Amino acid sequence: MDFLMSGLAACGACLFTNPLEVVKTRMQLQGELRAPGTYQRHYRNVFHAFITIGKVDGLAALQRGLAPALLYQFLMNGIRLGTYGLAEAGGYLHTAEGTLNPVRSAAAGALAGVSAVILCLPQVKTHLQAQAATEIAVGHQYNHQGMFQALTKIGQKHGLVGLWRGALGGLPRVIVGSSTQLCTFSSTKDLMTQWEIFPPQSWKVALAAAMVSGIAVVLAMTPFDVVSTRLYNQPTDAQGKGLMYRGLLDALLQTARTEGIFGMYKGIGASYFRLGPHTILSLFFWDQLRMVYYTYTK
Repeated sequence: MDFLMSGLAACGACLFTNPLEVVKTRMQLQGELRAPGTYQRHYRNVFHAFITIGKVDGLAALQRGLAPALLYQFLMNGIRLGTYGLAEAGGYLHTAEGTLNPVRSAAAGALAGVSAVILCLPQVKTHLQAQAATEIAVGHQYNHQGMFQALTKIGQKHGLVGLWRGALGGLPRVIVGSSTQLCTFSSTKDLMTQWEIFPPQSWKVALAAAMVSGIAVVLAMTPFDVVSTRLYNQPTDAQGKGLMYRGLLDALLQTARTEGIFGMYKGIGASYFRLGPHTILSLFFWDQLRMVYYTYTK
């Protein structure tokens, strides 16, 4: 039940934040490996990107990749939050005095993230979200017709292993993001409960903790998120080998060398508008679902 509640909470958040994920993906691919000022900026900022995509690709394009995004969120966060929730309920994250141990919390968040990413296929989601009309296209265009056609095409061309291309490069993103998100959420929630800022069991505790967690996770994860998006979306040869980057470290170095330090935080505004609300909604829904479940099953 912990895994089911976690997956449903993440899917609920995804329905609201997928348009922001589409915008974030395109802004991160814009000007890839190009020096600042040497390329046409189709998307000047988050709001301009929304308007441009809606005007050129149509409003439905803002929900592009929703099916794989929902599947990804259900599997990824169902396993990640479910595993972390079990560790928390089992008392493994607290000291003998009952206070939260930040080191154990961060380690549990990282391990939960690693166990989840193995079962997910984020590259299909990235391919679909990057697809755009020629006049506003950024990054490599795969031109898939949908999730199942994309899975079939990748599987036929690169085999079953090809479906997980770029997954190793995405591990640091998940480790950093998951440990930061869950550790800051649990720590902030624990502190607010101790300080009695809100009434006991109030939904405001979870909401405030999720807001703090959203800021922390965006600052910590954006460089890895930019690189992961590019690793997943890069063109490949017949053997499935990337034609632009050899791996995570090469992508980090190339991005920093050609686009500067700000290139590592490209699309951070879109990242916050997407990750902030998604973190807040998913953690809030997760916390409230667990509270209701445990209240009525005691």
